[in-house]
Amino acid sequence: MSLPRNISPFVLLIIVTVVLTLAPSCLEALHHQQHYSHHNNVAHNNLNHLHEESGHDSRAYPSYSLEGMRSTRFLASVTTVNVDDYGAKGDGTHDDTVAFQKAWKVACSSIATTAVYFQVSKKNYLLRPISFSGPCKSAITVQIYGSIEASDDRSDYSDDRSHWLKFSSVQNLMVEGDGTINGNGKIWWQNSCKVDTSRPCENAPTALTFHMCNYLIVKNLRIQNAQRMHISFDQCTNVRASNLVVTAPGNSPNTDGIHVTKTKNIQISDCTIGTGDDCISIVSGSQNIEATGITCGPGHGISIGSLGSGNSKAYVSNVVVNGAKLSGTANGVRIKTWQGGSGSASNIKFQNIEMHDVKNPIIIDQNYCDQKDPCKHQSSAVQVKNVVYENIAGTSATEIAVKFDCSKNHPCKGIVMKNVDLVGEGDEVAKAECNNVRFSNLGTVSPKCPPA
Repeated sequence: MSLPRNISPFVLLIIVTVVLTLAPSCLEALHHQQHYSHHNNVAHNNLNHLHEESGHDSRAYPSYSLEGMRSTRFLASVTTVNVDDYGAKGDGTHDDTVAFQKAWKVACSSIATTAVYFQVSKKNYLLRPISFSGPCKSAITVQIYGSIEASDDRSDYSDDRSHWLKFSSVQNLMVEGDGTINGNGKIWWQNSCKVDTSRPCENAPTALTFHMCNYLIVKNLRIQNAQRMHISFDQCTNVRASNLVVTAPGNSPNTDGIHVTKTKNIQISDCTIGTGDDCISIVSGSQNIEATGITCGPGHGISIGSLGSGNSKAYVSNVVVNGAKLSGTANGVRIKTWQGGSGSASNIKFQNIEMHDVKNPIIIDQNYCDQKDPCKHQSSAVQVKNVVYENIAGTSATEIAVKFDCSKNHPCKGIVMKNVDLVGEGDEVAKAECNNVRFSNLGTVSPKCPPA
């Protein structure tokens, strides 16, 4: 394109300024488009990997797309909202909740043609429970460079004992930075019924909750010492969570690392998780989930469930865990369901997984019971079907490395073991314990379920 020869210097200056302003947005949009195109191809290939020799149907592993993440529209301007400008002290002593609320109100109400950056500086901010609610007029990037620490006064949570930091109904949201979110959970752990059995079992806050957030990116954060769960994706769609470090003591109760509930189309990648409960837990209403490059331990492993508690109906489908290292965990890859439930856990693949000193490396438990009194025997169950275990190797801390404890009335079916090599510590022979399961072995499998 050529410019008119008689263009004025002033007009030329305006054109150059506009081009320089839009260039970063264009490059960022191109970057996101290329980034998600790559991951969509990976997801498609993984979910369509077939086991034709065992009769698996390609339709059991449909592909899904995360296209549309982060708008590619041109943005007229950039707005930066820093919490310090709204009264936040960041000294670790003063309560900065009101300042964060004021800053969020400004960020969320910014016009739709503006790129909004909600910034948390390299300081230590103390917060009571707070909700960052939408819908907002613009896409927002939350940049956490400092530390956000939870109030340890349990009376501050009297209005809502389930959440500390909550993003609700915010679309096109990115939360990133090299900062830390600290749930300061020690006081909650001490008062847990799982630590002090004389106390009643009560709710404790999840440190970071995303509720009904669509087109969501969460990356490059450290989340630690949650009051209960660390991160929960609840009723979200199209999510990317990557490069997260989630830590809590191994004896901290119910401190799941990443919890996925009623969420669709989520990719979790390159995360290091060590807590007192599941590294990743996936529960009812969730589908199209891919977890890659996961390092887990300590904790309870990577779990689907529990499902079907209180005679409820539960569904989880289309889950791929591809590439994980688990060390010293109570379980490896686990599916757990309560008796009396209904629904299904289906089309699940665990592949390319290393185990070291894991107590229950591979386990399906359809008789799960997490309560003081013994669970009543019930005939109904959540159906577990079409589950593949492929390229799994390492050591079991117990004699039973593979345990399928399935329902007599609703046996596990379509279970495939391919290239599995699990041994006891010191290369001792490990065993498989299999009840009410219909399975196929492909390639080299050790230990094997005995013939039915």
